[in-house]
Amino acid sequence: MNTATELDATLSWTAVCAADEILVNTGVAARVQGRHVAVFRVGAADFHAIDNVDPKSGASVLSRGLVGSLGGRLVVASPLYKNHFDLNTGECLELPDCAVRVHAVRVDGAQVMVALSD
Repeated sequence: MNTATELDATLSWTAVCAADEILVNTGVAARVQGRHVAVFRVGAADFHAIDNVDPKSGASVLSRGLVGSLGGRLVVASPLYKNHFDLNTGECLELPDCAVRVHAVRVDGAQVMVALSD
């Protein structure tokens, strides 16, 4: 079984921005290895990354959604159709067939780093 450190070493990390450039409870958009990614900061030091493309509309807008909690789950509400995407699993609460990918995210020094999931 791989440890978290071994798994972390096998990922290809990309610097997105400085951690302090993301306001608390907001998101930013980035292109990571050709993919549109939304990176969210929840509270002072909790970061999440998901695909930025809303699967229902095809628009790259999830980074502009509202971050909140719904039914005890940390979510972002899409600004277009108001569907809620779980920031930990990528599941759409209203339409389970419209899930987005979740990506690994870490803060290395002051830089937010993202590694794409397969």
